[in-house]
Amino acid sequence: MSPEASAASAAAGESAVSAAPAPGPLPDATAAYWQAVAETYDDEPDHGLRDPSVRTAWADRLRGWLPPAPSAVLDLGCGTGSLALLAAEEGHRVTGVDRSPAMLAVARRKLAGRAAALVVGDAAQPPVGERRFDAVLVRHLLWALPDPAATLRRWAALLAPGGRLVLVEGCWGESARMGLTAAELTALTAPLASRTELIPLSDDPALWGREVADERYALVVHVASGRGA
Repeated sequence: MSPEASAASAAAGESAVSAAPAPGPLPDATAAYWQAVAETYDDEPDHGLRDPSVRTAWADRLRGWLPPAPSAVLDLGCGTGSLALLAAEEGHRVTGVDRSPAMLAVARRKLAGRAAALVVGDAAQPPVGERRFDAVLVRHLLWALPDPAATLRRWAALLAPGGRLVLVEGCWGESARMGLTAAELTALTAPLASRTELIPLSDDPALWGREVADERYALVVHVASGRGA
């Protein structure tokens, strides 16, 4: 997900992207927005990761945040699949969930031949059945959901023992604030965490393709057993 905007599972050893279920009606105008921008979304440097230096910066960060490969990674609000592709290239088994079939169509092209599955669905309540994951990866999404605390509990419940939440968030906006500060998100995750790592990202222009003045960060939350909803 972009900070500027408002708002089936992978079997072990799977070698191709699974087809997503046929989508039903889009739930609201926000979903319609993502449908409309799917083909141009990757034009932003930190979305498409087309610039080799931006891509390398994200790959290096993701390598440090995720558990060792091969691990089962659930990428929620995966959009066009840029981070999912980086994770798959590291040898992880990736499941991506997004509400926009058009965004997933782009992601499917990127991830063709990889150990990944892409599913149309609500990232706040991922349609992954009884599967459990070693990491849940979410970028620029949690702040836009109506009940972040409840959503975090649901995500934590999807983790295998020793699993972690990898949350890339920030606080943006000049006339009206959008997002979550690092302090706010740390407080929200505290009831779930056995250990938390806060990584500031605002001072690394390679990640964004430009200098940024707002607050951007990653929070890696090692979830204590039994803390999910």
